[in-house]
Amino acid sequence: MPGFESLINQERPIRILTTLLKNRTLPHAFLFTGTEGVGKKAAAIALAMACNCQDEISGLEAEDLSEHDPGNPTVKSGLTALGSCGACKSCRKIESGNHADIIRIQPSGSFIKIAQIRALAHTLTMRPYEAKTRVVVISAAQALNAAASNALLKILEEPPGSTMLVLIATHKSALLPTIVSRCQFVGFNPISQKNMTALLSETHELAPQAAGILAAMANGSYSRAQTMVRSNWLKRRKWLINEMNTLSVKKMGGLLGLAEKLSAEKEELSETLEVIKVWFRDLIIGRYDPGKIINQDVADKIRIASEKVSVPSLLSKVDAVQQVQNRITANTNLRLSMENLLIQLAQP
Repeated sequence: MPGFESLINQERPIRILTTLLKNRTLPHAFLFTGTEGVGKKAAAIALAMACNCQDEISGLEAEDLSEHDPGNPTVKSGLTALGSCGACKSCRKIESGNHADIIRIQPSGSFIKIAQIRALAHTLTMRPYEAKTRVVVISAAQALNAAASNALLKILEEPPGSTMLVLIATHKSALLPTIVSRCQFVGFNPISQKNMTALLSETHELAPQAAGILAAMANGSYSRAQTMVRSNWLKRRKWLINEMNTLSVKKMGGLLGLAEKLSAEKEELSETLEVIKVWFRDLIIGRYDPGKIINQDVADKIRIASEKVSVPSLLSKVDAVQQVQNRITANTNLRLSMENLLIQLAQP
């Protein structure tokens, strides 16, 4: 099944989609939800390819041939097969992002705005140029502002013919209930740590231990893991761990200097806080089940450091990091937040 076979750990979503294709019962709208980077967008494109595959044999479309020879196993059409050929003109154009009837919408800045949805509504009043099924993929649908949500709802209430919408979001709760109720829901799973480790080892030629650490920190998101590999994240993680391990002996000037440095690196701050939280989490877990710590390459440091701080203190430190993580998306003073956090983490 070209397209669907690229999805990892998504047996149930694939089963739902292929069953709908097989039974020719595709709805006019889907809602794909799940962690970023688990294959939701890839599934939407694979679905668009399956709906529009035009395998040509002897100059005739497979759909026409299937009427003459329905028993021929080589005959395919978008809605009679469970996948797509990946080689026909339609499949190639969709895969490359150059198909006129596969419309992709994503946030303009922080939001998907009403102008984008109005433009979409206008396009949907016209017939598809060449597709059997026009597909609209709305990425980060949770970014729809109120006006855009209402405009989209009108489209869903009166769905145009020969068109299917696929909304992609992290959670159902991020969308209007009225929008959710008009879509076929398909939930996608985080990629398992085992599969992620194997994939990273194979595609990036990483040592098993390094791949395992990246897989654990990626929280089920392959795209996040790939970003971490490209940004030399493992090296930065080691530096952060050394800084955390020596916090208690730093003077106030050192703590404030480190806070200034970390808060200035805004793009990396989310990952930085996650590394810090996992470090203190490992100090707790290491006391009871060393085999389950994430930073296995510094297990000795974890064992020594965990003996110096009580479990209640470690729990309060993990909670403090989590609170800062929850606040960084708001308009908070990052430098002040990091100063207060590091001072608290440095306490015994």
